[in-house]
Amino acid sequence: MRESVIYKSILTEGKEEGIELGVRRVAVNLLKENMPVEMVSKVTGLTIEQVQSLVTTDIEQSE
Repeated sequence: MRESVIYKSILTEGKEEGIELGVRRVAVNLLKENMPVEMVSKVTGLTIEQVQSLVTTDIEQSE
């Protein structure tokens, strides 16, 4: 029984991480299409600060 609870907890955590990663990928794609940071924030639910960090991270990775 305890193993089942642990398994469900791990599974839930993994799903949440996957969803978060997907949202960030969508945000990066929207930014690449020149959508304003404020609009990306509104559409994805990320904060403006989180979106701006994606901008700087994406620029650093492309250099």
